[in-house]
Amino acid sequence: MRRLILAITILAVAGLGLWEPSARAQEDSANRPVIAAYYYKIKWGYQDEFLDLFRRNHYPVLEAQVKGGRLLRVEAYTPRFHGDGHSDWNFVTILVYKNWQAFGDSSQELEIIKRLYPDQEKYKREEKRRFELLDAHWDVPLNPASMK
Repeated sequence: MRRLILAITILAVAGLGLWEPSARAQEDSANRPVIAAYYYKIKWGYQDEFLDLFRRNHYPVLEAQVKGGRLLRVEAYTPRFHGDGHSDWNFVTILVYKNWQAFGDSSQELEIIKRLYPDQEKYKREEKRRFELLDAHWDVPLNPASMK
């Protein structure tokens, strides 16, 4: 009789999805927004040119991705103060993706670029220049840290 009750309990718990908490946690994690920081170290004296090219050629692509639902939010920052010269970055964008699938799927980006920039040669030239102005660039997907 105990075995029967145990078997019924196990089946009931498994049927409710309580038996595999790690699978549920993975599913929840896959559907949560993903935040990534994109850091740029711009060569000294070229910050204005970089920001102009970013605003003109890259930010509209990001805005289109917000409108399309891949991104939930786009933020951009520069340091408030000049600092001591040891900062590893002088421009950062924070992109909030809808979920992990959206983070990994940039398939619509080329279509957006072609639609927004009919003069592809000019666009490519300016994007090449934007990256020539960098000393470094790196991307960091972020995990929320629990403060509890």
